Amino acid sequence: MLKVALTGGIASGKSLASEHFASLGVPVIDADQVARELVEPGRPALAAIVEHFGPAILTADGTLDRRALRQRIFADAEARRALEAILHPAIRQRMQELAEAAHGPYLVQVIPLLAESDLDWDQDRVLLIDCPETLQRQRLMARDGCSAEQAEAILASQATREQRRCIADDILVNDGDTRTLQQGIETLHARYLEAGSSHD
Repeated sequence: MLKVALTGGIASGKSLASEHFASLGVPVIDADQVARELVEPGRPALAAIVEHFGPAILTADGTLDRRALRQRIFADAEARRALEAILHPAIRQRMQELAEAAHGPYLVQVIPLLAESDLDWDQDRVLLIDCPETLQRQRLMARDGCSAEQAEAILASQATREQRRCIADDILVNDGDTRTLQQGIETLHARYLEAGSSHD
């Protein structure tokens, strides 16, 4: 099965893109959703995170306090790398299991931190949902209610636009309306269907 890794910076439009692929009947596996499963109470990944970061990153009911953890890792690059070292291999393994069970001419794997990761995610093509950083900042502030400084820190913690462009096979610039993005996806969908049918 042809595997397309869909990536992009925060607030670039990855969710809109993956939802449209799913509406076209394409199986979609999202690394963020897999990560949420892996940090549920009782899972080994959560235990490893608590062991490293301490019980302060748990809420009163024993679930992961995402906000506390997010603040910690955005303020500390070493802490972010430690979290990624715990989560990324587990996410990759689970995504491989889900990919093996998927059916269709091709598969979309949403991997937000593809450019930042040192792991081989076993993709055949990389689709970048791209947008100018000024637009990312505006969307992030509107979506999450964060300050300009917080938005800037989040963007600074991720790969640059140029780094993502360097690893991309296909690029859709999402700086217009939703329908324009969807049309771009439909064009790629036709191409991926053709490539998927001949993929060994």
